[in-house]
Amino acid sequence: MRAIIIGAGRGERLMPTTADVPKCFAQVADSRILDWTLKALADNRIDPVCFIGGYRIDAVRQAYPQFTFRHNADWAGNNILASLFYAEDLMDEPFICCYSDTLFTPTVISGLLDTKGDIVLSVDTGWQKRYAERSEHPTDDAEKVAAVNGRVTRIGREIADRKAWGEYTGVARFSIDGAVRLKHHFHRCRQECGDGQFRGAETFQKAYLIHLLQEMIETGEVMMHADTASQYIEIDTQQDFDFARRCWTATGIDYE
Repeated sequence: MRAIIIGAGRGERLMPTTADVPKCFAQVADSRILDWTLKALADNRIDPVCFIGGYRIDAVRQAYPQFTFRHNADWAGNNILASLFYAEDLMDEPFICCYSDTLFTPTVISGLLDTKGDIVLSVDTGWQKRYAERSEHPTDDAEKVAAVNGRVTRIGREIADRKAWGEYTGVARFSIDGAVRLKHHFHRCRQECGDGQFRGAETFQKAYLIHLLQEMIETGEVMMHADTASQYIEIDTQQDFDFARRCWTATGIDYE
């Protein structure tokens, strides 16, 4: 099974850490964020790895020549959804995709592999405890998930905290059929939107992956969830980075 890592953006909110290197090079517990991702994948025999880069992509090419690369040259003008589809040609087989600015353990990947379904999202059910220290990234910025009986019923930032099952970790698994459905809806929505807005995004190019996932849910597509707790950290701000360096271990978050 292939992995696709989405890592084209600069990470403005993590400056000055990202002034000269890509966000995924930030060091946590003596390893880069990207190396933690690779460990989680390798422990589950996920290979090969495609890295979708943009900002400072040459640094990643030099450090990780074993990767397959896709270059999102328009990284400053688009967003996660458009970035992912720079690797559309590799979606003819089962794959796992993830954001490059997240820490997660191997059990997050094994949970996805063990959960039946053509589309499975990793969901952090312990998210609210972690958000107690995220004043720079409040809960209304969380990619929240609502679910019933193992099935995702809604995904989006606007979900009320009390109604959220958890937070989407940015890690997802697609079977061959799941990838076909993802590609179908991507092209359908892009054609229908043209230059207009898409589910709250200014343009389709500026949309997040969760925008397309919610669109798919509303058309009846089935998405399951694999839960984790305290085995995931998003590093979006300097505050997140400080928390990760203080609390992250090989088995997840060690709350002090």
